[in-house]
Amino acid sequence: MIELSNRLQDLLDATKKLDFLGPLALRLYLVPVFWVAGMNKVSGFDNVVAWFGNPDWGLGLPAPALMAFLATATEVVGAVLLLFGIATRWICIPLMATMIVAATSVHWDNGWQAVHDSKSPFASEYVGGIEADDAAAAGDRLQRAKAILEEHGNYDWLTETGSFVISNSGIEFAATYFVMLLALFFIGGGRFFSADYWIEERFRS
Repeated sequence: MIELSNRLQDLLDATKKLDFLGPLALRLYLVPVFWVAGMNKVSGFDNVVAWFGNPDWGLGLPAPALMAFLATATEVVGAVLLLFGIATRWICIPLMATMIVAATSVHWDNGWQAVHDSKSPFASEYVGGIEADDAAAAGDRLQRAKAILEEHGNYDWLTETGSFVISNSGIEFAATYFVMLLALFFIGGGRFFSADYWIEERFRS
C-alpha cells in the first residue's frame, strides 16, 4: 500500500513539469473578461462617469470621472499585461480592488448568484432588481415568460442555442475573478509563456 502510494505521488510530482499551464490558463481566461469590460467603458465613458457619480440611479461614488478613468485603465491595461504575463502579480492588485468595488457597490444587494437558480443553496431572494417573497418566485416568472414565448414566438428557434434564464446580477462572477486573480498574485504568470519569467531569468539570480 505504501509503495503504491509512493508511485502515485511520483506520478503527481512528474506533472510539475507542466506547472506553467495553470497560471497560463488563468491569464488567458481573464484577458477577454477585463478587455471587454474595459473597452465597453471606453466606448461609453461619459455614461460610465454619470453612473459612477449619480447617487439616485448610480453608484454615488466621489470623483466619478477619476474613478471611472481608473477602473477603465485598470481593466484595459490589466488585460494587456495578463496576456503577455508582464508585471502579473502587480496588476493583480488593482484588478482585485476593482472586483471588490464591483462586488460591494454593484452586486452586493443581489446576493451570490449571477444567474438565478432556485435549486441552488445560494439562491437569492433578490432577483433581477425585484424583491421576491421567496426564491421560487423567480422560477414562476421564468415559466410565465417561457409560456408567453411558446405561445407568441418561435420558441424552438429562440432557444436553439440555449434556454432562457433570469439574471440575478449577484457577486458570483466578481468573486470568481477575484479568486483567480488572488491565485495569480501568489503564483505569478508562470514559466515559459510569460514575460515575467524571462525577465526574472535574465536579471535576477
